[in-house]
Amino acid sequence: MATESLAADLWVRAYLKRLELAHIPAYITHRGNAHAGAVLVKCALLDGTARAYQRSFDLMTGARQWMVLTEGPEREVDESIRKQRGFDPDLWVIELESREGRTLLEEEGLKD
Repeated sequence: MATESLAADLWVRAYLKRLELAHIPAYITHRGNAHAGAVLVKCALLDGTARAYQRSFDLMTGARQWMVLTEGPEREVDESIRKQRGFDPDLWVIELESREGRTLLEEEGLKD
């Protein structure tokens, strides 16, 4: 279920459902292009810090994978996300809350 093979809104809805089933609170903070928007995932660790993940292309393997875009104080992560939205108005932003940093992005169907 890679974002490039599915419409972005369908991928986002499926991801939110997986998070819901895992009891991980999540919501959309910015809706991007329904068909071709990239997806950014922010994980708030509930201690004042956060991580933002984006899908990247690994030049060595040719695979697409989720990578940490930025991490640190939540305010700084939010500012980085605002900048990314400025570069890409079609960007989807999903925010979730997990003290353990669980995003499910490493699970089958989400990781590649």
